[in-house]
Amino acid sequence: MIEMRLKKEREKSLLRKHLWIFSGAVEAFSDSPECGETVRVTDHSGKFLAYAACSPQSQLIGRVWSFNENMPPGKELFQQRIREAAEFRRFLGLDDPEGGCRLINSEADGLPGLVVDRFGEFLVMQISAAGVERFREEFVELLMKELGAKGIYERSDLPVRAKEGLAERTGLAAGEQPPNPIIIRENGMRFAVDVRHGQKSGFYFDQRESRRAVAKYADGRTVLNCFSYTGGFAVAALKAGAKHVINVDSSSPALRQAAHNLEMNKINKEQFENVPGDVFEILRQYAAEKRKFDMVILDPPKFVDSQRNLTRGCRAYQDIARLGFQLLNPGGLLFNFSCSGLMTPELFQKITADAALAANTDGTIVEKLHQSPDHNIPLSTPETFYLKGLITRIK
Repeated sequence: MIEMRLKKEREKSLLRKHLWIFSGAVEAFSDSPECGETVRVTDHSGKFLAYAACSPQSQLIGRVWSFNENMPPGKELFQQRIREAAEFRRFLGLDDPEGGCRLINSEADGLPGLVVDRFGEFLVMQISAAGVERFREEFVELLMKELGAKGIYERSDLPVRAKEGLAERTGLAAGEQPPNPIIIRENGMRFAVDVRHGQKSGFYFDQRESRRAVAKYADGRTVLNCFSYTGGFAVAALKAGAKHVINVDSSSPALRQAAHNLEMNKINKEQFENVPGDVFEILRQYAAEKRKFDMVILDPPKFVDSQRNLTRGCRAYQDIARLGFQLLNPGGLLFNFSCSGLMTPELFQKITADAALAANTDGTIVEKLHQSPDHNIPLSTPETFYLKGLITRIK
């Protein structure tokens, strides 16, 4: 096995069980590794530290498979990690056979580059890294065997695969084709999910607790739900007693799916309106018209995907939050989110505060929100905490 030797005193993060190795920490390789090849990571003196999947062309040059020298990546390790991941979701109470959850969360479950979402009896698999790609057949076999799935559908249609020299791939990986849509249950609500064509794997399980929070405060309120996708927040609000919801999204197919989800949950058509278009433009239009709502939800796509565009992304988050604040009635609630891993909670709160100031209002934080616990965060790798949200009540 090729050895990756670290520079002197650059092993400290691995001794703290951090799961990433950056290229600046590497002194030398014993040979030239291929992308995705397993390497034996050592300190400067040659002492074993970990096994890692190597991406020689990336700044994130190594993703740790195992810190146990007697447990290299392979069937035994993968079987153990899949079982541990499934047991953790049972502990969380997410084993409803008609529900769904993030079942395997990449590094957080010791399988870097592998994401698996469960939708009832079917699994949706995404492979983002060459290390997992090398073991793809083993993973498919183990997932079917260990989890008793009817079928596995692959959604490895991720642009990041190009950086690993991998082509995008979608289609049935094993077992039966999943129905289209799949109907799942969550917190007393039902959702139809298109796992073949929807965003990511088709549904945002990471916002489960945020949907619960929306329901907590929605009774009697008028709601503007921006970047609404297939209407998860709208269903939660209206089932909890909201008066009316406007969903805004650039995707007409997503809005059609939202209408279906609302009707499937026995929501009257008079209680919601779906508006296709650019969210920024529609928010500015509503502000010019002096429209007002009791709750505004802003769940945009990632505005910050690299350190280089952090400043530009911060401006976008502030601009949209400012518009959201302007549209609130006194006592209204703003739910705003960032799914950008580079956005710290402190910076996001500052951006939200600046937006309130620009909107000539003031507010109090009611709750801080974060990704649902099935999108787990290892203590040793806080960078995997990516979803930040604030509920702010204005005066």
